[in-house]
Amino acid sequence: MSEPLVLLLMVGAFAALALRFKLPLGAALALAAVAGALAGGHGLALRHLVEGAFGFFDIILILASAMIFMTTLEASGTLDALAAAILRVFRKSRTGLLLTLMLLMMFPGMITGSSLAAALSTGPIVAPVLLTLGLPRARTAAFVAMGAVLGMIAPPVNILVMILGAGVDMPYVGLTLPLLIISVPAAVFAALWIGRGRMRIPSPDGIEAALPGTSSPSPFRLYVPILLVAALMIVDSLHLPPFYDLGLPAIFFAGSLAGAVCGRRFNVLRAMQIAVERAMPILSILAGVGMFIQVMTLTGARGWVVLTFLSLPPALLIAGLAVGLPLFGGVSAFGSASVLGVPFLLALVNRNALIAAAALSALAGLGDLVPPAAMAARFSAQTAGEKSLAPTLRACAVPALALFAWSLAVLLASPVLERIL
Repeated sequence: MSEPLVLLLMVGAFAALALRFKLPLGAALALAAVAGALAGGHGLALRHLVEGAFGFFDIILILASAMIFMTTLEASGTLDALAAAILRVFRKSRTGLLLTLMLLMMFPGMITGSSLAAALSTGPIVAPVLLTLGLPRARTAAFVAMGAVLGMIAPPVNILVMILGAGVDMPYVGLTLPLLIISVPAAVFAALWIGRGRMRIPSPDGIEAALPGTSSPSPFRLYVPILLVAALMIVDSLHLPPFYDLGLPAIFFAGSLAGAVCGRRFNVLRAMQIAVERAMPILSILAGVGMFIQVMTLTGARGWVVLTFLSLPPALLIAGLAVGLPLFGGVSAFGSASVLGVPFLLALVNRNALIAAAALSALAGLGDLVPPAAMAARFSAQTAGEKSLAPTLRACAVPALALFAWSLAVLLASPVLERIL
C-alpha cells in the first residue's frame, strides 16, 4: 500500500476508534499504529511499537513527576493558601485579582504541560472563588479553561514543544522568551475580557466566604515546596555543581518530598495514587503518539507528509497549519503536535525554529477547546457546575480567537522577533 493510503488508513482508524467507538485516545493511537504497520506490509512490527511507546519516555517521566508534585501541593494546602493570599492582597483591585487568579489557574499547566492537570487541580479552587465574586457559571468555566490552555503553552514545561522538538531533533532550550511572548499577552487579555466588568469587588465578608480553608501553623512553610522547585530549576539552568543536569523529574520529586512535610498532613501514598490516576490518560496518549509516529516513519508516510508540506506555497502552508492544528487538536492536542505539527515545523525551515515551535504549540493547544473532545472546556464546565458545554465554548470564543490570531502573528513575524530576541 502506498504511503498516502497508509497515512489515510491510520488517521481514519484513529478517528473512528476515538470518535465512533469512544476508545481512550492512547488506545486508539496504538491500534491505528498497528493497522498502519499491517497495511504497510510490516506485520505487527512489535519492535517498532515498543520503541515508539518509549519515544517520549523522558516527557512521560516529567509529566508523571510533575503531577505528583501538583497533587502534593493540593493535598498539603499550598494551593488553598495561594488562593487565600491572592484574595486578601488584591481584594480591592479587580484587575489585580483577575490577573493573579489567572496566574494561579495557569500554574499547574506551566509545571505539568497539561491543560487537564490545571483543570483538575486548581480549577476546583479558582472556580468557587469566581462564582462567589459574582462571575456567571459559563464565564467562570471559560476563565478556568483559558487558564488551563494558556498554562499548557507557557514555560517552563511545554510538552507540545517537547513533542515537536523530539520529531525534529531540537533540544528543549531557548524557548522561555518565545513562549512568554505568546502566553503572557493572551493570558492578560483572556482574564480581563472574561472577568472585568462582570466581577464585583468583594466586601470583607465576601472575601472570608470565598477564601479556601487553610490550616497550617506556619503559612510560610506551605510555600517551601514551590520555592525549592523554583530554586532548583534556576540552579539546574546555570549548570552549577553538584546540581549539574539535575533534570525536571528529580526537581519535582524533591518538591514533592518537601510538600509531604511542610503543610497539613495527608496520606502520601493515596496522593501519589490520585496523581497517577490523573496522569494515566495523558501518559497513555504520549505512548500512543510515539507508536503512531514510529509506524509513520517505518512505512514512509511521515516522509511523504513532510515532502508534501515542503512543496506547498507559503500561503497554503500557513493556511493549512492554521486550520489543521486546532481542528486535529479537537481529538488530541498531543496527537496534533506529533502528526501535523512536526511536518509543519520541518516545512517552516526558513523561519526561526524556536519561535515557530512556540507558535505551533499554541495552535495545537487550542485544540483542547475544540469539539469533539474539548478536554479543557469540558472539565472546566463540570468544575463550574455548567451542565452544557456550549455556553462555555461561547464564552471562550473571543479570547481563543485572540490567542489564535496572536500565535499566527508571532509566527509570521518570526524573522523580526528573531533579530529582537
